[in-house]
Formats: sequence, C-alpha cells, structure tokens
Amino acid sequence: VQLQASGGGLVQAGGSLRLSCAASGGTFRSYAMGWFRQAPGKEREFVAAIWWSGGYKYYADSVKGRFTISRDGAKNTVYLQMNSLKPEDTAVYHCAADREGSYNTMRIRTSGVYDYWGQGTQVTVSS
Repeated sequence: VQLQASGGGLVQAGGSLRLSCAASGGTFRSYAMGWFRQAPGKEREFVAAIWWSGGYKYYADSVKGRFTISRDGAKNTVYLQMNSLKPEDTAVYHCAADREGSYNTMRIRTSGVYDYWGQGTQVTVSS
C-alpha cells in the first residue's frame, strides 16, 4: 500500500487549503484513514479520520467545525478540506491507513495503530 499526500502550501490566516491523499496497492473498503500533523518541536497530533466503509468521520476538537474529511471511492482518495486556517495549524500533515478499521475513536486517534503512512505535505499559515 502506498499513500501520496499533496495539496499543502502557504496561506494567510483565515484562508483555505484542501489536502489529498491518494491510496494505491490495496483494497481499502475495510480501512480507516487518518490525517495527523506535526509541528516543529511538537509531537505528532491526530487531526481527523474517516472509515472507508460507511463514511463515518471523527475530528480532533482543535479542528472541529473548520476541517472536513471526505473520501472518493472511485479515486481511492481521501481529502482534508481546511477552512478558517490559523497560524497554529502550521505543520507537516501526514495521511495514514489503518487496516483493521475498527470503529473505536480512542484507537483511531493513536498514531501507532496505523499500518501505512504517506510522506507528508507542509502547511504554513501566516498571520
């Protein structure tokens, strides 16, 4: 399985970006897909997750109401629409895939349960 993240860039506070994560090399219907981010000097942080089957979504409190995760089954792609961006959203964003895909929100927040990771895309929000 390979994950290719893209869509990062430089944006002013209040702006928007859409990240994409293209998945290949597997069958993803039983997977959960997550987005994490890591700022310099900080630990990796859960952002959002979506269960491929059923489309259930889960968000970190820090992004709830501003970010939207979605998936396109035909393209095997997961998106993260980020609106009302803040300087504190600045980080490298990674997508990840969890083969088990169990509906457990505590589990899905944990980076260690994910089996595959993309390379990351930089998001920089200027004030």
